[in-house]
Amino acid sequence: MDAENLHYFEKAPIAKAVAHFAVPMMLGTSMSVIYSILNAYFLGTLGNTAMLTALALTLPLFAVIMALGNLIGMGSGTFISRLLGEKRYEDLKHVSSFAFYSSLVLGLIVMAVGLPLINPIVHSLGATPESFGFTKDYVTIMLIGSPFVILFFTLENIVRSEGAAITSMIGMILSVVVNIIIDAIVIFIFHWGVIGVASATVISNLVASVFYAFHMGYKSQFLTVSVKWFKASKEIMSNVFKIGVPVFIMSIFLGAMSLILNHFLVEYGDQAVAGYGISSRLLQFPEFILMGLCEGVVPLIAFSFTANKLRMKHTIGFTIKAILALAVVFGVVVYLISDHLIGLFTNDPQLIEMGSYILHVTFLSLFITGMTSLFVGIFQATAQGTAAFVMSVIQGITLIPVLYIANRLNGFHGVVWSLVIADVVAFLVGAIMLYILRNKLQPDLENLVH
Repeated sequence: MDAENLHYFEKAPIAKAVAHFAVPMMLGTSMSVIYSILNAYFLGTLGNTAMLTALALTLPLFAVIMALGNLIGMGSGTFISRLLGEKRYEDLKHVSSFAFYSSLVLGLIVMAVGLPLINPIVHSLGATPESFGFTKDYVTIMLIGSPFVILFFTLENIVRSEGAAITSMIGMILSVVVNIIIDAIVIFIFHWGVIGVASATVISNLVASVFYAFHMGYKSQFLTVSVKWFKASKEIMSNVFKIGVPVFIMSIFLGAMSLILNHFLVEYGDQAVAGYGISSRLLQFPEFILMGLCEGVVPLIAFSFTANKLRMKHTIGFTIKAILALAVVFGVVVYLISDHLIGLFTNDPQLIEMGSYILHVTFLSLFITGMTSLFVGIFQATAQGTAAFVMSVIQGITLIPVLYIANRLNGFHGVVWSLVIADVVAFLVGAIMLYILRNKLQPDLENLVH
């Protein structure tokens, strides 16, 4: 971390500091959504609904692999930012080395456990006879490449946590560009279909991981990938897993929610599953923009929590205003052109109608999901492990019974609206916990939740 990054942590005006940390993250996450959308677009050009269905069905698996990367990455990253605020610079090398090698080991374990269980995994994802083969192809490639995917998500968090937001963004954009180029080659030239899409994802994550590792090894003042700095002390383990485990559980619940939702939607045909897959990818764009904003300010909040709590309060207040403004803009755009957006992926009238309907309903809770992401970020940054854990499970715990009840009462419409209900409950729980913890975090923080 150089003097410029330290300036943004400590002295820059709040709006400028938030922009420095959040805008690169927002750009990076939006690019990742763009390549997710392009994956569906490239497959959609082949005119095979079963391939699009397979892509939707494998979202839970990708969520699990990403969750393992965030377990180490978010846990280590927030700890690194707090250590920076405390000026414990040498400890950063131990934490970053621990994060690097732990991620690789986790990936190898996933591959070793997952490959022998490939058929049960595909069945559990809800694959239909038509989509089983495509789903199995995607799952196989993702399991083989899981060490690199996990490493990518870990290192992106680590690099951003020391204030190198631009470097973090470059790595994410590099991953997207490589993915798009390989996608086009393997689908249009080699005609590999789903295998090509999965391979492109793995290779692009590997390339970006190498980029991040080079930065940590040769450019960063405090981070390292050297094994000689590896240390699994009680302090490191407790701080990493106190935040990392709730992040992991949250990601698992999101994957489980997607899996359960797919099982309900299968009852209403492949169009319903494919419609949800397309609309969820479109919804990811504004959601990831807001998530990028909230995750981007986490290092700033974590640093300020140990160095300047008044600055932390002002950072949170500014971020809330930004979430509201972005949610309004995205909401207006989607309600005006939703049919055209779904139509980019398919010319099936029923698929367009279902996808557009799902998009309209899920966009209703965009501001709420943005605020929920901010609550989670505050709890992570300030090492509130219990609150982070509650946030990690509340949405999933709420969604499952709501899905069963809503499906029985109102069929397809009930399934779709259950997502909004679960979002509202998670928001309310987060707001209540932030209010309860206000004195522990900062005496004046109560003003933000009135």
